[in-house]
Formats: sequence, structure tokens, C-alpha cells
Amino acid sequence: MTAPAAILLMGPTASGKTGLALALARRFPVEIISVDSALVYRGMDIGSAKPSAAEQAACPHHLIDIIDPDGSYSAAQFHADANRLLHEIHARGRIPLLVGGTMLYFKAMLEGLSDLPQADAALRAELEHDAAQQGWPAMHARLAQLDAVTAARLAPNDAQRIQRALEVCLLSGQPMSALLARGREQAATGNMLRLALNSDDRAWLHQRIALRFRQMLEQDFLAEVSRLRADWPALSLALPSMRCVGYRQAWEYQDGLYGHEEFVEKGIAATRQLAKRQITWLRSMAADNLTLAADSADTLSPACHAIEAWLKP
Repeated sequence: MTAPAAILLMGPTASGKTGLALALARRFPVEIISVDSALVYRGMDIGSAKPSAAEQAACPHHLIDIIDPDGSYSAAQFHADANRLLHEIHARGRIPLLVGGTMLYFKAMLEGLSDLPQADAALRAELEHDAAQQGWPAMHARLAQLDAVTAARLAPNDAQRIQRALEVCLLSGQPMSALLARGREQAATGNMLRLALNSDDRAWLHQRIALRFRQMLEQDFLAEVSRLRADWPALSLALPSMRCVGYRQAWEYQDGLYGHEEFVEKGIAATRQLAKRQITWLRSMAADNLTLAADSADTLSPACHAIEAWLKP
């Protein structure tokens, strides 16, 4: 699927994506598409570091405040919404600027979606029993009969991947390689400029994360969580919105699971873990990204130069 040209601005939490995006919006005719699984929820403003009303008014923003926190929003929904917005923004003669840190959403855009069946506990137990009797090389040979393409890329003792591939084949009745190929057909193959904010100085990012979390508390983040719990009685920790970093820890603190200082420590630690996962994903695709030093005094100039070069016919 050929998608309209777009700019992607990716990076770990607290790396300065919002500030850079708004600065770019003052230089180029862009509309911002949020790529953030927390910003889609209404009422989750402080804990998600949602752009303020003034910031959103300065440039058109999309996919912010689109569902209530007792609902859910999937990568497949994002994929559909973002692709629709890419075409609509281009029709207005403007440039889509996708900004955020939800790497699963970026992955859906760039690699497509694979409709693989969910895990089946009974089937997994059966496969594990067979492997215990026959060994994983024999299970690998069994996979080769069902899906030669997937078997060819897996080692004979790669138990976890062999098990999953067999599970997919048996549940769907199709080779996993065929399902993955079908998903890749949905990938956005248009002209994408990928900008990645990152820093080799982990201490710098950790300081930013801790500072932002404490600023959220000063802005009355805990009162926001209390309002959410009061306004949406169906909310629970089982819902995706309350599994967002910070919100889960605030909920558990309000339920008395630990004291205030431990809550702060857990909130900061969870945010650091999120940033670590985001950085790992960015590194996995570094060859396709233009990396900007997030801890530099000037990230705007190199970003502008890259965009200007990208826009030239």
C-alpha cells in the first residue's frame, strides 16, 4: 500500500518530542498525528503529558481525546485512523507529522498488521507434551511440513518460536509465513522521513523522566486519577487506560498498596522501563532513521535541514 509522504518523529518518553514538533509546526505546513496510546483518552491529561489546549490550538492535532478511558483503542484502529488522516491532510495541501512514542503504532504503520490467532493454553500444553516426548528438533520437522518458510528461518531448538509457529498453523489452518506476508501488504510504503530523538547519555534522560514525574505531581496528577475513578465507575486496572505508565502506580497508591515515596519511586522506575523499551525498538530500526541528539542544545536546526532536503524535488 503506497501511503502519502509523511514525517515521523519518534523517541523515548521525556525526550522532547512535543516541543520539537511544535517548533517544526511554526516552520512547515504540518498537521500533527499523535502516535501515543495514552493521549487518545479523554481526561488523561497530566499523567500522559498531553499537549495543552494552547499547544493544540497552535497547530492542528489528531487522535487526541477520541475515546473515554473506560474504552479501548488498538493498533489496528490506529492503523486505520492514521492512514485515513494521511490522505485527508495531503488533500488539504499539508504534511502529516506523526509524533509519539508508542512504538507498536509506528510498527503497525511501517510494517503492517498480521492477523495472527491469540495463544491457546490447551494447544500449547499439548505441543509442550509432544516436545517433551519427541524433542524440539522433531517439532521443528513437523513445522517444516506445515510451514517450510518459517521453519527455514528457525533453529531446530528454538522452542518458543517453533511452538508459536505450530500454534498459529494449527489454529488458523494457514502457514504463519503467509499470514505475516499478508500483514506486510498493509505497510505504508510511501516517502517517509523518519526522525528519531535519542540520547546516548542515559543519565540525562533519567533526570528528565524524574523531573517530569515530579512536575506532574505538582500539577495534581493524583487528583486527576481520583476524578477519573469518580467519573468512570467502570474503570479498573484491567483496562488499557489504567495500565498506562504512572496511572497504574497512582491507582495502587490510592488503594493503599504503598506509601507516597514508594509510589514516586515506582512511577519513575516504570517510566524508565518504558523509555528503555522505546530505545531498544529505535535501535532495531536505526538504519532507516535520522537520529537527532535529544540532549543537544539545538535539535530544531538539524530537523529543519533534514525536512528541507526531503522536500526538495
